[in-house]
Amino acid sequence: MIVDVIIPVYKPEQSFLHLIDMLQKQTYEVHQIILMNTEEKYFEKLVYGTDFSDKYRNVKVYHLSKREFDHGKTRHIGMEKSEADICLLMTQDAIPEDEYLVENLVKALQDDMVVCAYGKQLPREDCSPIERYMRGFNYPEKSRKKTMEDLPALGIKTFFCSNVCCAYKREKYMELGGFIRRTIFNEDMIFASKVIRSGYAVVYAADARVVHSHNYTCAAQLHRNFDLGVSQAQHPEVFADVPSEGEGIRSVKATAKYLKDEKLWIWIPYLIAQSGCKYLGYLLGKKYKKLPLWMVKKLSMNKAYWN
Repeated sequence: MIVDVIIPVYKPEQSFLHLIDMLQKQTYEVHQIILMNTEEKYFEKLVYGTDFSDKYRNVKVYHLSKREFDHGKTRHIGMEKSEADICLLMTQDAIPEDEYLVENLVKALQDDMVVCAYGKQLPREDCSPIERYMRGFNYPEKSRKKTMEDLPALGIKTFFCSNVCCAYKREKYMELGGFIRRTIFNEDMIFASKVIRSGYAVVYAADARVVHSHNYTCAAQLHRNFDLGVSQAQHPEVFADVPSEGEGIRSVKATAKYLKDEKLWIWIPYLIAQSGCKYLGYLLGKKYKKLPLWMVKKLSMNKAYWN
């Protein structure tokens, strides 16, 4: 099967070139890398004076303005520009850990009932103990195929899926309507819920590994979770029956136990503050319709969405 990689890009740094290099070294050949780049000037700043176009002949760059970018629509347009059997969606800051990433994702899609497969995210070297533990909590060592039968046990985790690194069968993706065209966040989970509710399956492929993590500040966590709350409020057909509060509480308790067991006491106050900001942002996002627009823009991480 032919595999294309689709990556939304904005203000890429030197590490982005390492991502492209790693994709070229995969044991399963990548046919084409489609870059959906926001604002041409930032991309040109990175590649100016280099042999980028000659060195990476399978890279296709499509430029759009910041006003045109949307989490769902931009990725969907990338899918439309591909004719591959499988499209691997990635973000510009996710680096394959080894040369087997594409091969292992393709293997995970061999089952006829599986529409998409997402990989394991590993912490960066500079990752905080809290974020390092959460990587393992959200991305365990064991792979899993998820269907509607898992909903009573897994709850909202049934629909968990991440376009940081997720491969899709392109034909089935199109058949199911693809990503929602206008969304502030969560285009991957919204589509995954459609996959599962349609009787198909989503796979978590633990052997498909990328290095990807963030050390978000408390303020950044508030903004991010505000957008998460907005997306859930806008899509009750997906999230109303599977609220994420319970999963959030479970993750905080597990992280606190980890910090205590490892005697990382100094991080516990930060965990409390961070968790409070997450929950506050989430609650405000769920109630965004009752807030004035100026406040919504202040709280949102994706401010351009509201213009």
